[in-house]
Amino acid sequence: MASRRTQISPLTAEALRLIARGKVERYRGLFEQAAAIEDRNARYLARRELLRAVLENGGSAPPEALDKLLAAAARESIAALEHDPREPGLLNDVGVALSLLRSFEAAQALFEAALRLDPDLSNVVRNLAKVAEMRQLPAGTVVPAAIGELAQRALTVAERAQPAVGKTVSLCMIVKDEEEMLPRCLAAAAPAVDEIVIVDTGSRDRTIEIAKSFGARVLEREWTGSFADARNVALDAATSDWLFVLDADEMLVPDDVERLRALLGQTWREAFYLTETNYTGELEDGTATNHSTMRIFQARPEYRFHGRLHEQITHTFPTHIPERFAITPVRLDHFGYLGAVRDAKEKSRRNIALLERQRDEGDDSAFMHFNLGSEHGAMGDAAAALVEYDRAAELLEIEPGVPQAAFVPAFVRRHLRVMRLCGREQEALERAEKALAVFPGFTDLVYEQAVTARALERRDEAIAYFERCIEMGDAPAHYTSTVGMGTFLPKIGLAELLLEQGESARAVELLDGALAKYNGFFGLILPYATAQLSAGASPEEVVERTERHVERLTPTMRFMLGTALYERGQTVAAEGQYRLLLEQQPTSGMGRVALAEALLSQSRWEEAAEVAAALPDGEAHAAAARRSELFGRIAAGDLDGAAAAIARDRALAELGEDEASRALPPGDRELFAAWLAAVRGEQDDDSVLPLESVGLLEVTLEALLRVEEVELFATLVPLVGRCPIAPREQHELRAGLYLRRGFLASAAEEWIAVASTEPDVRALLGLAHVAVGQGMAEEALDFAREAYALDPENQDASRVLARLEPLAA
Repeated sequence: MASRRTQISPLTAEALRLIARGKVERYRGLFEQAAAIEDRNARYLARRELLRAVLENGGSAPPEALDKLLAAAARESIAALEHDPREPGLLNDVGVALSLLRSFEAAQALFEAALRLDPDLSNVVRNLAKVAEMRQLPAGTVVPAAIGELAQRALTVAERAQPAVGKTVSLCMIVKDEEEMLPRCLAAAAPAVDEIVIVDTGSRDRTIEIAKSFGARVLEREWTGSFADARNVALDAATSDWLFVLDADEMLVPDDVERLRALLGQTWREAFYLTETNYTGELEDGTATNHSTMRIFQARPEYRFHGRLHEQITHTFPTHIPERFAITPVRLDHFGYLGAVRDAKEKSRRNIALLERQRDEGDDSAFMHFNLGSEHGAMGDAAAALVEYDRAAELLEIEPGVPQAAFVPAFVRRHLRVMRLCGREQEALERAEKALAVFPGFTDLVYEQAVTARALERRDEAIAYFERCIEMGDAPAHYTSTVGMGTFLPKIGLAELLLEQGESARAVELLDGALAKYNGFFGLILPYATAQLSAGASPEEVVERTERHVERLTPTMRFMLGTALYERGQTVAAEGQYRLLLEQQPTSGMGRVALAEALLSQSRWEEAAEVAAALPDGEAHAAAARRSELFGRIAAGDLDGAAAAIARDRALAELGEDEASRALPPGDRELFAAWLAAVRGEQDDDSVLPLESVGLLEVTLEALLRVEEVELFATLVPLVGRCPIAPREQHELRAGLYLRRGFLASAAEEWIAVASTEPDVRALLGLAHVAVGQGMAEEALDFAREAYALDPENQDASRVLARLEPLAA
């Protein structure tokens, strides 16, 4: 790209020098040099810059030479247009030159031709209006006779400047085992294309058969580990004028078939950007991101993909010539990130391996590190993502021109997020502000600032950022923006802040308006229902109001509504929502696990176990269902059923890596096995549980206390003593459980056991909390003072003491 600009810049510099000296013939000779440039786009750019040199700098020429310079530029440019008149930018510029030469009729015809080809061309409407106005003025200086011949040629060129007809387009795809998605993709795209070329890299299902049923030419190729290699096979085999690249999980919006066909006549373009909507979550729930993606381009041998993964082609285009590209209203829908389609972790593991291989082969580009960081982020590993993003940021600072690359806005947003997650909040706020200077209108960055300010407990700043998001609205698609960042998402953030302040009525009012307007977004349901419950609404009222706003609640919406009810202790009402979810979507693992949890919370052990056990082992939520099943069976006394479930899970874990990912984590399995043995009276008091068991043990104990299953609790709590944590931490774990569930005397015993041997701040503060719960303010203050005396630098001790001193007074 840099080399192309190098070969034309000397011409422009020389043109400016010759114009200033009035050297008409030598200036005209530069057009001959431009015509000799081999690259079509570099040749066009050279001619355009030579013409614009006199249009923009004619004032530097000697007055007697200006008309001659304009005429020379117009003559040479019209000669180029006679070869190919479909150049709206050049038509417009020649029209300006002829208007300056007082040839208004020819100028008007050229402007009209430019507008006919490109209705969005900058300045042409204004130029057309201006020349029409000038034609109405009294005649002034006589037009030179030589210009009359030139004007006639210009009129002929203008008449010929029509969109090309009969141009063809080939759909080019690579596939493997896409029988589920491919029919929908090809059914939508087939009416828009003249040829379908599909490269199959080893399908074992009906993919090839389906492709051929749509008339596709299928090329079977062995997978080489490079997406670029496979894509280029399809491009090489295509025979049309234009190439259209799609994946099987993408679909051309059917209403846009004619819009796509209309693009093919724009032969002065090199490529077109389409607007793609990436759907996430579940299909009906309206969560999405929009971005512009270059998918249709001229069939030229130099336009080929590079890169094993996240293959790129844009860098092979003349992106330094903006008029060679257009953002179009043609739309694509992308379903590859739907929960039902994409197993994120499995795909990310594969992608990480490919990217690391690409890195090891010498790719140290910002784009590669961005992609690698994104895959680590998809895996939930923020620390690993941050390492890659930091490296990408470092490279972007030293790679000239890269900040304009299409991936950069998305990179900046993701980088800010992982900085926040990894404790670099202040840096994230500052980087976001700098990025907004480069990407004005990118609302997603302001939203990230709001979330970061909230994490820093800077409430007023967070409110200001959320309000700024609403003022800005959603960002343009070319930023790869998230739908809702400028509408309903900041309103959710504001409502959550209101709820934290106890202003539930204002939160309800805010979310009520948001849900009325954006009732297709499932993320509004949980905060809306939570706000209503906080304001004192009954479960029945919450359900009725929500259903009033949303005519048909999707399965995910039912899940969110049920979760709001469940988290507020309304388990019977939550159960009803989960059952409605499963009526709509019987295979929903998420819904089945949620229903089992609601039943467990009602001590309906056998029902919960049966609901959970119905989920197949290979389903994504199978491990969570197994936990609920084992809890229910042991609690119900179905010890043989529990033993069988543990054995089944252990066998699954031993089958292989893929199967093991669907089994319980070893620590969870060993905890249930130990609980089962304890209930049977078979436990080995000398055995030690895995450290990974501690988290689930605490959760299970708290669940039993919540439903006041004291006897079951008594069978499980001894396992705390078999955890590989210090005795002091065992006391802390039990004491915390007792305090949270209101068993104050038991909590006090645990902390007294610590304080009587070696008092520490946490035990003394725990006793202060117990004393507060028992209404003993003076005693609570004494414990807090002792804790503070032990460690005056301890922030918890200072905070508790400050809160208790006014109460005791």
